[in-house]
Amino acid sequence: MRLSSILVIATTFLIAAAICLMAARFAVTVIEDTSRTTVRDTLDSNDMVWAEVDASGLQVFLAGTAPSEALRFKALSVAGTVVDAARVIDQMLVTDSENLAPPRFSIEILRNDSGISLIGLVPSATDRDALLEEISDTAKGVETADFLESADYPQPANWEAALDFALDALQMLPRTKISVDAERIKITAMVDSEAAKRELETELSRKAPSEISLTMDISAPRPVITPFALRFLIEDGQARFDACAADTEQARDRILSAAGKAGMTDKVNCTIGLGVPSRRWGDAVEMSIEALAELEGGSLTFSDADISLIAAQGTPETRFDTVVGRLETSLPDVFALHAVLPQPEKTDRAAKPEFVATLSPEGLVQIRGRVSSELARNTVDSFAKARFASDIVHTTARVAEGLPRDWSLRVLTGLEALSYLSNGSVVVTSDLVQVTGNTGQNEAGAMIAGFLSDKLGEGQEFSIDVTYREELDPIASQLSPEECEARIAEILIERKINFEPGSSNIDSNGAAILDDIADVLENCGDLRMEIGGHTDSQGRETMNQSLSQDRAQAVLNELRKRRVLTASFSAKGYGESQPIADNDTEDGREANRRIEFRLIRPKPVEEKQTTLESLEEPGDDDQTSDQQDQEDTSDEQN
Repeated sequence: MRLSSILVIATTFLIAAAICLMAARFAVTVIEDTSRTTVRDTLDSNDMVWAEVDASGLQVFLAGTAPSEALRFKALSVAGTVVDAARVIDQMLVTDSENLAPPRFSIEILRNDSGISLIGLVPSATDRDALLEEISDTAKGVETADFLESADYPQPANWEAALDFALDALQMLPRTKISVDAERIKITAMVDSEAAKRELETELSRKAPSEISLTMDISAPRPVITPFALRFLIEDGQARFDACAADTEQARDRILSAAGKAGMTDKVNCTIGLGVPSRRWGDAVEMSIEALAELEGGSLTFSDADISLIAAQGTPETRFDTVVGRLETSLPDVFALHAVLPQPEKTDRAAKPEFVATLSPEGLVQIRGRVSSELARNTVDSFAKARFASDIVHTTARVAEGLPRDWSLRVLTGLEALSYLSNGSVVVTSDLVQVTGNTGQNEAGAMIAGFLSDKLGEGQEFSIDVTYREELDPIASQLSPEECEARIAEILIERKINFEPGSSNIDSNGAAILDDIADVLENCGDLRMEIGGHTDSQGRETMNQSLSQDRAQAVLNELRKRRVLTASFSAKGYGESQPIADNDTEDGREANRRIEFRLIRPKPVEEKQTTLESLEEPGDDDQTSDQQDQEDTSDEQN
């Protein structure tokens, strides 16, 4: 009886345990299925069908390959909104970064008086140490701050060419911002003057790689004009400016409009600058030009607030008084008018004393005429030698009595005016300083007018007939790199640089050819050029290579002896590798023995050649390692 009871109880417990186990397993299965289904549906609704979901007990496993790191993190976050984030197990992978688009590589170079900063993203292949070292050499003593980041992606085409040009530009600009990427470069800078701005823009345009877009925003402060001068003349019915200055663009437009109404037809460079004596400068100049036009001739000179108006000889006195009186009452208070009506010349008057200085196109200075004393002659001679050069000044002026008291001042002022010209003359008399000649400075006439007006004083008459010639302008007359290359090629087509047989000694006719090439290069400015040496195929290849290198270097050395700037030139021997004619004929071999001048242009960098694949390309050595040397009995032919 007792044993039977124990068995019944045991059996009951076993049945209950089995039922509980089955219930637990069913509950786990329900939880797993529910978690898997709910997370799967939620991920699908968020367009993450790439994710794979599995569940084991309370844990949810996410697998699959995420397109990006951001989407992988998003999948974890979405799953964490369905189940407890602690239950989500991450087993996902991320797509290989090689299949992703590379980032945009760029550098911002900032330079000012306190230092240089580099900000941006560069390829890992960029040698940052070499870049920083080159910048330090460019701006010695200036601290360089490196804020560059790098990314392991292929280096873009033209990246190295863009960096090289940016470093060249950095060397020329003490205050600048240079934005660099593989396709474009933008330079923002400030320089000291308009002349420096034009020179810099020309130089940068010449050096810029042709395959890279260059944008320049270079500004120059307005020049300080001292004295603030303007000179307007009407002679023989022709109106012109010898000098024009304005303080604003509006004032400049009003001045030029008044000059046009007075009969001026030529295009004028009216400088906008600082130093104006009154904000009503434009009003005063406009009124004065209108008055001179009403007088139908004469000259008008402004030197700061002093105005000198000299009417044409023969102007009716009544008209002169009326026009001058109206102008005097109309001018702003700060301006003072000094008006002169010249008296008719007397035919029996004695000859005027004269001083003449001429500057020839070759640079020789001849001084003749009259001076007031021996001391004055020595002063004139010393002054001329200081302004020009002691070995080109020839003085034959004589001492004379009865000269005006201000004669020495007028003579020295005239010599100073002559120094603004490339060639010309200055004639000084008791009532006129006349400057005539040619110049390579676009604003020389304005500078001479302001200088004479300041030194001679009110009421003094002077005449300026200065012509700007582009061929005398050292910047405008420079040839483009392509023109230089073409002109040298023309010389070498007509005449050939020959060498002594089997050597790098240039023959007797080569000196004249190199003289002509040096003359061309003097007008080319700074450019990168390669001097290439070539031979025919006779003789051993290694000897031909060495001989062509020596000949190219000999030409480069000869150009240096002629004071040609060759810092950016290189000499390279190509041996027999680049024939232009058949080496089986004597004429062909003669054509192949040559010297060539070629511009060095940046070569585009292929996108994939910066990766490790470029290291796997087979070398050329395997192709030529077993070639036999040819007979060298005819080496002398090269």
